[in-house]
Amino acid sequence: MLKIIKNAEVYAPEYLGKKDILVGAEKILAIDDCIELNSKVATIIDASGKLVTPGLIDQHIHLTGAGGKHAFASMTPEISLSELVECGTTTVMGMLGTDGATRSLQGLYAKTKALEQEGISAYMLTSYFAYPPMTMLESVLDDMIFIDKVIGCKIAISDERSSFPTVNELLKVLREVHVGGLIAGKGGILHIHLGALASRMDVLLELVKVHHYPIRNISPTHVGRTKELFDQAIEFAKLGGMIDISTGGTKYDQPYKQVLYALEQGVSIDNMTFSSDGNAGMAKKDEFGNIKYLYKAPIDLNLKQVILLIKEGGLPISEAFKLITTSPAKNLSLKHKGKIDVGYDADFCFFDPDFTLTDVIARGKRLMNNRKAATGNYE
Repeated sequence: MLKIIKNAEVYAPEYLGKKDILVGAEKILAIDDCIELNSKVATIIDASGKLVTPGLIDQHIHLTGAGGKHAFASMTPEISLSELVECGTTTVMGMLGTDGATRSLQGLYAKTKALEQEGISAYMLTSYFAYPPMTMLESVLDDMIFIDKVIGCKIAISDERSSFPTVNELLKVLREVHVGGLIAGKGGILHIHLGALASRMDVLLELVKVHHYPIRNISPTHVGRTKELFDQAIEFAKLGGMIDISTGGTKYDQPYKQVLYALEQGVSIDNMTFSSDGNAGMAKKDEFGNIKYLYKAPIDLNLKQVILLIKEGGLPISEAFKLITTSPAKNLSLKHKGKIDVGYDADFCFFDPDFTLTDVIARGKRLMNNRKAATGNYE
């Protein structure tokens, strides 16, 4: 059945003003000042007094759990649909972390399919921290071409848990990601976990500046671990690259302040994204480095940091929300995501004026109604 969202204050994320939005077949069919249809034809959703944005995209999240670096008890469980909906997330990109032994790509694929069936959009990366890559089929190239949910590959550098891949090894993986993406009609990214070692992003800058590799296929994340690393990330962004700031996990300063600093240095907001690193295994340590307790990285900090950018940083709503809508959609080459426009997926978040999330629609289906999230595939 068709739906009409009435009287919404729309941020697409650019400000459109008060609009009505017609939704059908999981897509946005029309946006106009006033859309009228018979109630027998369309369900009316009154959004009076609400700010309506695109559904939020989390491009780095551990859907099937992560952890394990502090032994088996530090392993985290799967994420549920309701956890994602409660923080406005309607599109996710899942991945493995350090552990490619007790966690499987097959399990991750099954989780992405399950989330799709429950109502949101889900994608994944092949492999994990190590080199050579771990894949489901014969190669990264095959995974990119023949597995629908795979839109890139993961690898780690500058981390004691990484395989310390060389420039030539990274070029080989990039070639498979890029060519596989071309054949399959996907953007194709090599999503690169950055640790806190002194080598930082040196190898990535060499790929771009010395080998002139196309920067759009290189997707570094956790760029805010240290000030020195973040300064290199700023250089990378100024070369045209996309940099991903983790809102959870290790960081030298609050993520919203990192964004403000990068903007001061001349980086475009269009070249930055937020991601949660949600569900990663974390440990709280005492002053002597002993573990006090284990916990899982929260998945709701992307939205909280965007709100801080608006309230504390003075950034316009239309700019701040790019970090979790249009920019990750651009990075992942999801041409139908991240924007409220005709032909795009019908993914929406509804907020009260104080940015309290009240309703979520994903692919045209209402998954949160008046602050109550659905736990399965609901209309």
